[in-house]
Amino acid sequence: MEYDNTCKYLAENYPADFANWLLNVDSGIKVIKTELGLEPIRADSVTFLQVANQILHLEFQTLAQSTPPLDFRMLDYYTRLKRQYWCEIVQVVIFLQATTSELVFRQQYVDTNTRHQYRVIRRWEEDPTPLLANPALLPLATLARSDSPRALLEQVAAGVATIEGTAERKNILACAGVLAGLRFKKDLIQQLLREEIMEESVIYQDILQKGEMRGLQRGREEGRQQGEAALILRLLTLRFGDINPELQEQIRGLAIPQLEDLAEALLNFSSQSDLVSYLATQER
Repeated sequence: MEYDNTCKYLAENYPADFANWLLNVDSGIKVIKTELGLEPIRADSVTFLQVANQILHLEFQTLAQSTPPLDFRMLDYYTRLKRQYWCEIVQVVIFLQATTSELVFRQQYVDTNTRHQYRVIRRWEEDPTPLLANPALLPLATLARSDSPRALLEQVAAGVATIEGTAERKNILACAGVLAGLRFKKDLIQQLLREEIMEESVIYQDILQKGEMRGLQRGREEGRQQGEAALILRLLTLRFGDINPELQEQIRGLAIPQLEDLAEALLNFSSQSDLVSYLATQER
């Protein structure tokens, strides 16, 4: 997700550069909200830019496969945007990581009575020249077509070094470092893009913070799961005496919904054999 978020950060902080690149328009551009009725859609990898009397919908994808399928999502976004803004809508999907999946070559959604088309950019097939000339697009250049990927990364590093504003240089460098991770080994990235500078950037700190929050959430869920398993084992011990160690391990390995179901089911157990039978059904 940090790859998609990085692209979203670039598009929303440099909307004119993306609009000029994809639409050849460089004025009257603003970022619009990424929540659409009916049921709200909030997606980290989606950016909507309002450009004069049209909307540019950017969808950044690292993986080719998604749920629901990307082609249907593009149709869904189109109808919601059309209903809300009633103007021309240009949709562009930018695939970041090289793959041979046939899904990245799909440019339309087809159903019995519906055909919806959108534009697809496979970053690894594209000429890096236009991106290398624009500081805001330099991070995407790391994923472009090249006979010498290392030389391309060196060009990106050289381009970042010419950015005058210190804060902007750090943020663009961090974005380049994140996206380069889809293609290059970590030691080469650290060699050409100075890690200590990247770590000072806003985007790097944002990614780090989100990673910490996800870790904290996982920790809370693990703590809750362990607590529920311990409570169930205590209840079973009170009813049936010592529980077989193998059964204990099975119980500790159950997910929270399974533990909640077990907490109800054990009220009807008359012996450990009932517990054994119940756990066997959870393995199916």
